[in-house]
Amino acid sequence: MNNKLYGNLIFELSQPGRRGYSLPKNRFGDYSLPEALRRKEDAQLPECDEMTVVRHYTNLSANNFGVDNGFYPLGSCTMKYNPKIDEEMAALPQFQNLHPLQPAETVRGAEAVCTLLCRSLCELTGLHAFTLKPFAGAHGELTGLMVIKKYHESRGDWQRTKVIVPDSAHGTNPASAAVCGLDIVEVKSTADGLVDLADLENLVAQEKDNIAAMMMTNPNTLGLFERQIPQIEKLIHEVGGLMYYDGANLNPMLGAARPGDMGFDVMHINLHKTFSTPHGGGGPGAGPVGVRQGLEQFFPEVSPYHGNFAVAIRAYAYILSLGREHIKEVGPLATLNANYIKESLKDVYELPIGGLCKHEFVFDGLKDKSTGVTTMDVAKRLLDYGYHAPTIYFPLLFHESLMIEPTENESKETIDGFIGVMRQIAQEAKDDPDVVKSAPHLTPIGRVDDVLAAKHPIVTYKQLIHDAD
Repeated sequence: MNNKLYGNLIFELSQPGRRGYSLPKNRFGDYSLPEALRRKEDAQLPECDEMTVVRHYTNLSANNFGVDNGFYPLGSCTMKYNPKIDEEMAALPQFQNLHPLQPAETVRGAEAVCTLLCRSLCELTGLHAFTLKPFAGAHGELTGLMVIKKYHESRGDWQRTKVIVPDSAHGTNPASAAVCGLDIVEVKSTADGLVDLADLENLVAQEKDNIAAMMMTNPNTLGLFERQIPQIEKLIHEVGGLMYYDGANLNPMLGAARPGDMGFDVMHINLHKTFSTPHGGGGPGAGPVGVRQGLEQFFPEVSPYHGNFAVAIRAYAYILSLGREHIKEVGPLATLNANYIKESLKDVYELPIGGLCKHEFVFDGLKDKSTGVTTMDVAKRLLDYGYHAPTIYFPLLFHESLMIEPTENESKETIDGFIGVMRQIAQEAKDDPDVVKSAPHLTPIGRVDDVLAAKHPIVTYKQLIHDAD
């Protein structure tokens, strides 16, 4: 491969006078722009032939990691393989060319899809009604909390402003509660990573008349199923609070358990995670909110439309393609893959909490701390072997957190390859730690200063010239 075409900016490939296009002769005459709209000098644009442009951007596209060209162990949280049939359905002109303001009688088919998707979500979660209006998971959290707040206010319980959130919760939970005008009360986790029931009982005793709800992510951020949900939901319900289910980790629950059956009153689903939409890198999301019977009257008007409709199309196509019998295999397979990796690597990576996990688990860096190789080093070294790094330094419960989430889609051969590379890196950390600490070595750009890049990003070519001077 020509490295000059592969690693350089398009401006650096520019040669004066070269063109990659030919425009027809001007048939419209000349018109003057107002002086205020005219440039003081010509725009600094690259001059390249078509072949150079095509090769340059094609080569750059190969640097964009995705599940179509490699294993992405962030899994259900960020990126998993999404069947191409779902993309084809979302791209159908009958759906793609709709306008949200066109007459209702012309979009009956689209409305039917939304209705059928809501029915499917009710069946899968054990809840009574869903709204598709929220545009993302955090937007769904806010919507669900607005339902809870409105419910209490309708009963005259204006003092119920406290939301209990476990210390292992997703960071958006307390943020959403704060945006909703509610106060956060943190409940601690036990040494085994689950909600500390004794701590919760103390909090409930202190705040019983002020509790609006308790938010729970299940399985939690450590990939552990909260085994005391029956006791927890009874405790909250007895003092008049509601139970909120953060459905971001719904993946391993499909076919195994339903939040509604556990006693949850409100939940959101990250539709783009569990039900097929590529959203890594900030792509589209959707956060439908479901409620038990009687709470649907409190759905707020967070959007005049059905959220991101194309995401709903993909989700319904995904559900239909699996069917009632095969969608039950999603959770067990995701759980099997995660436990297989965990058990295969726990002798070389520190496993702070043992036992059965669900879709994900967390290592606390390498088991041999004497090498000085950090979780960041391991993540960077994975790039040299063609793997995207898993989530690192989250959750905050451990100093060197390394969260791994394979999904139900991945084959044993792919997973074995990843396990082999992780073991190889652990061995390198012992034999030649500097190789790992200075990684990556085989990428177009070596290790960058992440803090500097975030605080002082260089986003224009003109800026590069000034810096060079």
